[in-house]
Amino acid sequence: MDEAVSTCGVALERDGFLRRLVRHLSGALQDTVGLEESEGFISLVGQNIGEEINDAYRGALALPLLDREQVAAVLVDLKRRIQGEFYLISQDDSKIVLGNRRCPFGGAEAGRPALCMMTSNVFGVIVAENLGYARVSIDQAIARGDSECRVTVYLQPVENVDSGREYFRSEG
Repeated sequence: MDEAVSTCGVALERDGFLRRLVRHLSGALQDTVGLEESEGFISLVGQNIGEEINDAYRGALALPLLDREQVAAVLVDLKRRIQGEFYLISQDDSKIVLGNRRCPFGGAEAGRPALCMMTSNVFGVIVAENLGYARVSIDQAIARGDSECRVTVYLQPVENVDSGREYFRSEG
């Protein structure tokens, strides 16, 4: 290998490359099929990832189901593990409210609000599979230009709430 090439200081490493890849893929989707359709595609991926993460936590904790407090802790912990900075604002029997100071996509999310569907689906799947129901509302998003994210996860259907996406426990 040419010494000059291998030491030339190009800032290229796996994590940054993968973040840029996701940014460009989501951008290509948004530009080609529009925001709503790209959110649908990303939702499919998020559902699969949510199922995998849920199974991993329940397996590691040796629990068939997680209670509300455990679910809230898992949501914060999983985002911490992927370098997000989510934190619990509040929780009660009706909802879990989370904030976030740093997106796990590390800057790749700017102008790519479809990527928020990853959070919605991962959170929605984990909450619904453990507690039976979730409606996830991304109230503020760094990807949309907000300074922080604010995510509300409703734990039961609410008559006057139309925002967000609903998730239900799978029949399997």
